[in-house]
Amino acid sequence: MDASSRQGHGGHKSVEGGRIDLRNCALLALLILTWAVSWPVIKIGVREMPPLWFGVLRYAIATLCVLLVTSTTHRFFTTPPKADWPLILVSASFQMAAYSALTAVALVALPPGRASVLAFSTPIWVVSLAAWWLNERISAPAVLGVIVGLGGVFAIASPSLALDHFHHLLAYLLLMCASAAWAISIVFVRHHGFTASALALAPWQMLVAVALLLPLALSFEGLPPSIGWTGAACLAFVGPISTGLPYRVWSRPVAISERARCPWRSWQHQASDYQSQH
Repeated sequence: MDASSRQGHGGHKSVEGGRIDLRNCALLALLILTWAVSWPVIKIGVREMPPLWFGVLRYAIATLCVLLVTSTTHRFFTTPPKADWPLILVSASFQMAAYSALTAVALVALPPGRASVLAFSTPIWVVSLAAWWLNERISAPAVLGVIVGLGGVFAIASPSLALDHFHHLLAYLLLMCASAAWAISIVFVRHHGFTASALALAPWQMLVAVALLLPLALSFEGLPPSIGWTGAACLAFVGPISTGLPYRVWSRPVAISERARCPWRSWQHQASDYQSQH
């Protein structure tokens, strides 16, 4: 591999084979910060409106925002290729609809910091799923990471085993299910070869997520709620910025060598391939 430095687009330094682009690194840092801020904002949002309706409105707003972005470069109303529909359905069902619904319901009972740690325990499940589904070899560091991760999950959730906190246990289980759902999407996307661009597929994924969440919200939470200024402000941040923005950010490849070989790298590999995330 040629390790010599070269200038990337816009004068940003990159390294051949293990390209490090300062702009991409800045975008990655911005995305991490955005997702970190989104958890307390979602917590406030689900206090202002039912959690399933928050998920419906979140993805409805995000769909419109991504459409505005894609309209300049893509023909959205062109049906995606038939080969890409499994990707659309799986990612919309597991990563978007299931993940957002389960985490929003859990946030009704749990503080956002603790909830985010459990919800992002996805690599624990990715290791096992990749070994079973993709026949990937599990390295010793990956096994150690899973063991340490499971220990951390138990340490966070163990206080709920006490009788006076037992009502939190269901919320923790919902978060672990959300984490597993995202892992299923990650491993499927790594296995799936798609033809359309990530940004072109994003609005379709979000529309499917809305279509899945809407009947659930109507069934369990009734008609759409009235939204106050606080709820509207939360949706204004979570919909366009922490849900829609990642697709635009990750449409720029963040290529740092061999991302897919360990659990955290596999998350970045999946995100850079089609999302943009998480």
